[in-house]
Amino acid sequence: MSDAVEIPGLRLDVTANSRLHWAARAKRVKRQRAIVGLMLRSVDRPALPCVVTITRRSPGTLDDDNAVCSAKAARDAVAQWLGVDDRDPRVTWRVEQERGAWGVRVAVRGVAAPAGAADEAGRATPVARPHGAAAGDGGAVAKGARR
Repeated sequence: MSDAVEIPGLRLDVTANSRLHWAARAKRVKRQRAIVGLMLRSVDRPALPCVVTITRRSPGTLDDDNAVCSAKAARDAVAQWLGVDDRDPRVTWRVEQERGAWGVRVAVRGVAAPAGAADEAGRATPVARPHGAAAGDGGAVAKGARR
């Protein structure tokens, strides 16, 4: 399942290099979060795990760390919409850039959970282990190595 929301005109321009007064910065971030959150109401929430791609459209491009920083408010809004913290390992975040008129695209795609991932209650799913390996063996230890 994949859904995308287009938000024309939204400027993701608050970066680590922005020289704004703290109150002006907070106002922009609050506005960005509110707009993205409002637009996501029209999309069905996917089951976790999922992949979220935030595409920043602008006349110019940023370096990769500033692109990620500029998408932080949108990321926070998506995480709130999903009902998770933005550091939840069940959500993979991607930030992309395109040249064009200012705007943002948020695409959310559900994916199948890999073996060993936590389910919604936080329980790990079983992982196939090689013959003879125990779950608590801590991995292989070189001969003569101390633990």
